[in-house]
Amino acid sequence: MTTHADLAMVNLDSSDPAAHAAFYAHALGGEITHSQPEYAMIVSGGTSIGFGLVPGYAPPAWPDETGAKRYHLDLVVDDVALAEKDLLAAGATRPEFQPGGEGWTVLLDPIGQPFCLCPRRKD
Repeated sequence: MTTHADLAMVNLDSSDPAAHAAFYAHALGGEITHSQPEYAMIVSGGTSIGFGLVPGYAPPAWPDETGAKRYHLDLVVDDVALAEKDLLAAGATRPEFQPGGEGWTVLLDPIGQPFCLCPRRKD
């Protein structure tokens, strides 16, 4: 018999859980459901994302082919340029290195973790 689990939520390490949660609540149109200095949580589209304080947290370098990537989120949007402008105003930064691709852009969230803005497929 094979056991299949259901994903309950995703938890991300953070240097500033409350600010990290606020950024992704803005980016995803989600709701902050818990916010304390050591842990914060949002819900967006039925998915929960938690942000836990890790003392001494350091984001990965971008790009860094020799380092271990911890994670990255792909956010699908209708207009990549418009989303980029909005998220830069909300605290993201745009690294110089962009690996190229099919219209997607790499940004860094306010604590330096990379994420991608990807165009929504228009099928």
